[in-house]
Amino acid sequence: MSEDIAIKINDVSKLYKLYDKPTDRLKESLGLTKAKKYKEHYALRNVSFDVERGECVGIIGTNGAGKSTILKIITGVLNPTAGEVQINGRISALLELGAGFNMEYTGIENVYLNGTMIGFSREEIDAKLQDILEFADIGDFVNQPVKTYSSGMFVRLAFAVAINIEPEILIVDEALSVGDVFFQAKCYKKFEEFKQQGKTILFVSHDLSSIQKYCDKAILLNKGKKISEGSPKDIIDLYKKVIVEEYNSMSSNDEEDSFIAETKKDDSSRESKEWKKNMLLNPDCSDYGNKRATIVDFGVFDKAGSITNTVEKLDDFEIRMKIQFNDDIEAPIFAITLRDLKGTELAGTNTFIEKSDIYNVKKGELVEVSFKQKMLLQKGQYMLQLGCTGYNGDELEVFHRLYDICCLQVIAEKVTVGYFDMDSSVEIYRG
Repeated sequence: MSEDIAIKINDVSKLYKLYDKPTDRLKESLGLTKAKKYKEHYALRNVSFDVERGECVGIIGTNGAGKSTILKIITGVLNPTAGEVQINGRISALLELGAGFNMEYTGIENVYLNGTMIGFSREEIDAKLQDILEFADIGDFVNQPVKTYSSGMFVRLAFAVAINIEPEILIVDEALSVGDVFFQAKCYKKFEEFKQQGKTILFVSHDLSSIQKYCDKAILLNKGKKISEGSPKDIIDLYKKVIVEEYNSMSSNDEEDSFIAETKKDDSSRESKEWKKNMLLNPDCSDYGNKRATIVDFGVFDKAGSITNTVEKLDDFEIRMKIQFNDDIEAPIFAITLRDLKGTELAGTNTFIEKSDIYNVKKGELVEVSFKQKMLLQKGQYMLQLGCTGYNGDELEVFHRLYDICCLQVIAEKVTVGYFDMDSSVEIYRG
């Protein structure tokens, strides 16, 4: 393997045997049956990629794509069923919470345990201990058993250990997502320092903004297969297709070429009979109203006109919905709202506010409404609300509302202060 390559993955597969009953596993292990008692599940199938020295590489994909499995194989936690993994450099890994820690030991004892497992002497760990404790910043809890820690405290200590043992390759799973925003900022600052020092970083994240901002390259996995690798922006665009289920089963043996060809087809999703079939929907949404009018379809469209659940901050985007009227209604009002995951309403409008009123809709009529705007909310996940209401005299009548119907993810390279970006233009004058 070339000295320029830090990690080489060559045709790696991981097969799990899924048994319906524990007794079937026992019978097979004892040789009591020749019949096949299990189903084969490939967590990874023929995955290959290289990570060069000094690169920061992100791995993205939906749940079950194989992201954590490939990290565990690289770090030696799992053995591949087939294929080869070559590592060139000392690895430090932060995988799921609890990996490599003894729950009964105190924080200090676990620092020494992890350091010893990696190959450091007690004297070497002593020299690094203060840096670890300062970075973790969990106070006197370092002297308590880690089983008493919150998930945030746990990840602080684990990350502090991982980055202070002078690794040449740092591997991080989704664990950072449980830390608070200030600790995450601290960790990403450390990523920048590592990159400047020429160290290699490989990490899995659902935070597409971080992938786009910090990574030199991204890799997309789906259902255990590598779909593509390339610039973070290009791979995130492909990932958007995956999460709205535009990636269908393909008969071609060349998965990557087939997928890219699929995404280059004319985008007819805007004219699809049912936009919502291309959206990732919330099965637990709140659906209510007297149904004198019914929201029968809706979609979120990015600036390119493609249906998506992901929008880049400061980009133009559109929310459309179709409403079927089951009764004659005068002056219906159509509304959209975005709120955070805690339920706080952050932004929204309706056709009455926008002075886009419609009058005297007849029974059987289908109305299509479009809301066009710029995405000013900060990166994060938001829930979409749709509504059709009207007034019966002085009383507001709810015809149909869909609350938390889908999640809209906002990605951004620049993160400003607060809930939304003021899209400021800055000028500086001297003298």
